[in-house]
Amino acid sequence: MRRRAVQMTVAAVAVAVLLLGVPLGVFGALMMWESERSTLDLRTGSLARSVERRLTNGEALDADMLDPWIGGDDDLPAHIVVQSPQGMVLEAGEDISGGVVRSVQTTPSGATVRMEVAAAEVRLSAVRAVALVVVASVVALAVGILVARRQARRLAAPLIYLAASAEQIGSGQVRPQLERSGIEEIDLVSAELGRAADRMAGRLAAERQFAADASHQLRTPLTALSMRLEEIQALSDDEEVREEARISLEQIERLVGVVDDLLRNSRQAGGGTTEAIRLDDVFAQQADEWGPTFTRAGRRLELPESCDLTVLATPGALAQVLSTLLENSLKHGAGTTTVRARPSGSQHGVVLEVTDEGPGVPDDLAPEIFDKHVTSGGGTGLGLALARGLVAADGGRLELAQRRPPVFAVFLSSVPRALDPDVVLPQGALVSMGRRRRRW
Repeated sequence: MRRRAVQMTVAAVAVAVLLLGVPLGVFGALMMWESERSTLDLRTGSLARSVERRLTNGEALDADMLDPWIGGDDDLPAHIVVQSPQGMVLEAGEDISGGVVRSVQTTPSGATVRMEVAAAEVRLSAVRAVALVVVASVVALAVGILVARRQARRLAAPLIYLAASAEQIGSGQVRPQLERSGIEEIDLVSAELGRAADRMAGRLAAERQFAADASHQLRTPLTALSMRLEEIQALSDDEEVREEARISLEQIERLVGVVDDLLRNSRQAGGGTTEAIRLDDVFAQQADEWGPTFTRAGRRLELPESCDLTVLATPGALAQVLSTLLENSLKHGAGTTTVRARPSGSQHGVVLEVTDEGPGVPDDLAPEIFDKHVTSGGGTGLGLALARGLVAADGGRLELAQRRPPVFAVFLSSVPRALDPDVVLPQGALVSMGRRRRRW
């Protein structure tokens, strides 16, 4: 596409240069020719008036009076011939060989003034004008090529990015980071791709939940039936009945294996590990895990009392990311550590913020805080780098939103309202992360 766009733009510029440059070159050459002829006529007329004034005043004509009209830096060198009414001929300037451009005027007293310049000099001026047009055309063509390549990159880069985003969606990343390109048509496609990703995320979450529920619902009666058959097999004295019970148990075990295979294939076909997770359950699990630790350290951990937001993420990965941020806050921060959740400014987004009352992140460390092996001491420097990778794998991002006091922000995608889990997904917990405890 980039090559085709450049070719089309260069072709358009070349046509424009030809359509404008050729007539402009011809017109410039003719204009320079006429300009030199007009200048020669003006010089001849000026000399004729000087000759007429001398004749009127009775002054004698001599060759020295012609020197100022021979020419110099601004005018072309000329050969001048003046013939008085009495027939006296005066000449000035070097003889010109070859073609000449001539201007002749006769004064009222009958004197004749003839001035000639080399035609080659006039043609050279015209060639300079044509050369100027050619140079301008080449510059215009070069600028057109540069602009074409830049515009081609500007058009192709968002499309390549859009294709990569589509590939991410196809590989299971239900909400890739779609940035605006500034091109309306591409942004419309990008927005529609984002909406399609949201719909796909909701449907995948619904399918996974349905598969899990179906597996659970099938396992319960199959287990009961298996126990009943085992009881019949153990209590029956009839060998034929025990054999039939054994065969039935084998069929049930085979059926359980089929259910497990179907569930496994459904998860693999879904492509990806993201689930619709209620943040209430995530915060409850973090409170259970880190609340006692903060209490023993004489610190306070605050989590939202209630949060009805649902995000698309990998359950274990999201828990690990929050654990990493809370551990960093406990180790390097001070005072109360607060976790907040709110909808982000972007559509279908949620922001989780972890902050404390500590001194914050040093200015020299902040730009590289997410790089591997970068630490302020007392750690390996891998935790934040791993956390950022886990968030990016789910289509989100982890950033240091503020240095002092420190605020780490986790941007995640939420299930859109059009695919509300309570409507689309089967009733019941989406992903259970633990008991609900909120503040320590």
